[in-house]
Amino acid sequence: MKLRSVHRLIAARSTVFALTSAMLSFSFAPMALAGDTLPYQGESAKGANQPYQHGYTSSNIMEWTPESDVYGDMLRARVPLQKRIGAFPATQAKPALSPKTQNFTLSGDYGNAFFDSYSYTNEFSEYLFNFWQYTDYYGSWHGMPTAEVPEELYDPNKDWTEKWFEFGVLNIPNPGYTNAAHKNGVRSIACIFFSDNDRGPQTYKQLLVQDSKGEFLAAKKLVEMARYYGYDGYFFNQEEAAKGVAPEDISRYKQFMKYLTDQGMYVQWYDSILDSTGKIAYQNEFNANNSPFVKDPKFGQVSDSIFLNYWWNKSKLQQSSEHAKSLGLDSLKTVFAGVEGGNGDFGRWKQKYDLRLNLDDQGQPMNSIATLGADFTHHALDEDMGGTDMNRRADDNYQWMTFVRDRAWWSGPNQDPSRAERNANVDLSDVKASGANWDGIAAYITERSVIQGSQFGTNFNTGHGLEYYVNGSVSNGKEWSNINIQDVPVTWQWWWDNKGGKLTADFDYGSKYNKGERYTYQPVGGYNGGSSLVVNGKLDADNFLRLYKTELSVAKDSKLSITYNKSSASDKSSMNVGLIFKDHPDKIVKVKIPNSGDKTKGWTTQLLDLKPYKDRTIAAIGLSFEKGPKIVDNYQMNIGQIKLTDGSEDRPETPTGFKLTKVLTDTKEMMVSWDIQDYSKVKQYNLYENGSYIGGIYDSVFYIKSLNKPAGELTLTAVGADGTESAPAKLNYDLNSTVSHISVKPNSNGEATVSWSNPAAAPSVPLAITLTTEYTDNPFTKTITAASGDGSVLLTGLPVNGDRYTLTLSASGKTPVTYRGRLADKQVEAYPKEMVTVKGNTYTLALPTLKDWHYLYVYEDNVPLEFGVTYVPKKFPYILRGRTKLGELTFTPSSTTSKLKLVIEDYAGNQAATYLR
Repeated sequence: MKLRSVHRLIAARSTVFALTSAMLSFSFAPMALAGDTLPYQGESAKGANQPYQHGYTSSNIMEWTPESDVYGDMLRARVPLQKRIGAFPATQAKPALSPKTQNFTLSGDYGNAFFDSYSYTNEFSEYLFNFWQYTDYYGSWHGMPTAEVPEELYDPNKDWTEKWFEFGVLNIPNPGYTNAAHKNGVRSIACIFFSDNDRGPQTYKQLLVQDSKGEFLAAKKLVEMARYYGYDGYFFNQEEAAKGVAPEDISRYKQFMKYLTDQGMYVQWYDSILDSTGKIAYQNEFNANNSPFVKDPKFGQVSDSIFLNYWWNKSKLQQSSEHAKSLGLDSLKTVFAGVEGGNGDFGRWKQKYDLRLNLDDQGQPMNSIATLGADFTHHALDEDMGGTDMNRRADDNYQWMTFVRDRAWWSGPNQDPSRAERNANVDLSDVKASGANWDGIAAYITERSVIQGSQFGTNFNTGHGLEYYVNGSVSNGKEWSNINIQDVPVTWQWWWDNKGGKLTADFDYGSKYNKGERYTYQPVGGYNGGSSLVVNGKLDADNFLRLYKTELSVAKDSKLSITYNKSSASDKSSMNVGLIFKDHPDKIVKVKIPNSGDKTKGWTTQLLDLKPYKDRTIAAIGLSFEKGPKIVDNYQMNIGQIKLTDGSEDRPETPTGFKLTKVLTDTKEMMVSWDIQDYSKVKQYNLYENGSYIGGIYDSVFYIKSLNKPAGELTLTAVGADGTESAPAKLNYDLNSTVSHISVKPNSNGEATVSWSNPAAAPSVPLAITLTTEYTDNPFTKTITAASGDGSVLLTGLPVNGDRYTLTLSASGKTPVTYRGRLADKQVEAYPKEMVTVKGNTYTLALPTLKDWHYLYVYEDNVPLEFGVTYVPKKFPYILRGRTKLGELTFTPSSTTSKLKLVIEDYAGNQAATYLR
């Protein structure tokens, strides 16, 4: 954290440990574009009406409602938090390692996007996290502009210090990431960040507002937001260096957090504030100076845990564990030793502290672990490859490097969690990494799993692809990212037991994928999804690849099916499913796959009977590869699917309530909805357009970015626990027979001219035209009927406040068509005089709460006063939303008798004056 955004972590990597806390606020030279996800171009560019996330100010939080939040109806996470199976050391990669140590991963999601944070989109190169098995809490960490910030204010070519717009103090998790986290038993955490530079004039005081009953308005809203959007709690990063937290506010701050924890929210506090004074002073340990922000003598448990600042050592970590125990706390639940991923990278920058210092005399972690910016493996490709920003993070050709770097970070430089420790001899130079000074996270955190019950299915789908495959054939040739439909990741990447040479494992994304020179397999692609598991190399001895940690019960009718594609020549080798049972974990039971040495003609499926193992529990699943009588050169086997069923009929019912909600003819976008079934019955919904796969999600709504054809059939299926799809719900659409070329020209007098083109191939019929404002608690609706053959109408009596609206044109028996836009914006409310605090000749302004204010001018005798901004020594003749320093909101006019006037201006340029004297 350290008073800067994750976008700027890279810039300071070589000097960070030489700086004091006081220096740190001002010492970092800015680096343009460091890690920012730039707007995608071409087909991957944002859709005209694509739902995307935004940040929230304190006033946004207090005014929040589900109805008024922009795109809130389309950005909810619906997968419930899944229960993980109990620890079973016998199948751990490191059996002696305690499973009690936790991991908090604070990171970007798909990337560090400003106006382009989606739940899913058609771009392969987004970051797809694939190591949920080592994570207990996943927090979203990157800057997000607040709602309604005009995108034209963002210039991606300008330095971070020249982002002249407002970022929210609250960043809620990407709903796709929350769904994926919950699917893997991981809690999803929102981030609340206060920093003089990064969040400008926003301060914690604006969050701690209490009503007449003493209740915290924002705390109540934060609980509502978490429950509505489906995430689990909050990480508090309080780093306002200039004033810290006022001593009189410390108790209120604790009470605020305690309300959240009492409501079931998980709350983590960052090691930044002294309990006695409220000043910033990083302790780098858990002690009496910061522990009251976790457990307070007066209030009791205030938060769940603390994220320690990074400059710890062995002694500090020992003392942290002991201090936790003295308070009756479990240090493995309470204390998280911080590691700054985007700063030390793989330890190549001689990071002084490493996680071996967190081990006790028995080799067990004394405290849990928290990492910031582990997604540097993706967004720091340019920095690590020489510093010139070529946007490699968004280039499909470089994604193979991300995958290798990710495995080096999580599984260790050997890319083997059973040997996760640092290794100076491993060569990672092709991905600009090193194993000399880095132990993988798997060296300290045991693998977790949610795979239990009597059914399980995987397609080895990592959640993105360059194509989408259905049953081994390309169903959609467009690239995509959608972590909502990511399969539970392979538990161990890659844990081989081998007696001779080791085969290579990777995810195969097909012929469009650049796999890098370290891999020699011939691309095959996926079976269902975007990828398959590929195993290749010289097979000169038995190899056993451990895949999944499980707790799967075997019934009398249980069967395991495996779908594979052996593209290498026929030989006498064999592939077996390897099962490790809980009652005999030291033995691998091999279930033979007949004729698995034969070259296949594409994908083939074998069904294996598990009846001989009835009433036993499978603790791990893997694959065994045996050479037979001869060494097999250039062996390659792709595995597309493994499915375990218990013989019961578990096909979900056909979805109900399937309907079009918005059809945007001119942009080829569409939104659909349906009735959602309980997660115990349905794990996912799949959507197809004319037989081509569009996308999937566990939700009741879906945004279609681009239809392939203007007419046809949409189908929706429900997917069960083992991957079985229901019979489809069907929906016909025909945009050829509807109106198109819709234009709306709003006027400042509350009128708007609506024009359109009638379809040439369909008879003219009367049109019902309805305009409804959206994302407001008080929607306005206007309906008018256009006569048959008309091509335009005039709407009157409309608001002129710039609200978003939906315009629907519908004719009897025809597909209704939607157009979205904004009303004319010709008004702004004046700044309320009661929001000004006056002491003598000194004035303090509270931040306006208007959703669209941009500038606030202060005129003294008609001469504008100037105000300083964050990051740079500039002054502007106005207060700039999001960037004017908090201290600048307090000013003293040069004279006690001069005339003072405030002028507020919104994004549309409307102005309103308030006279102070």
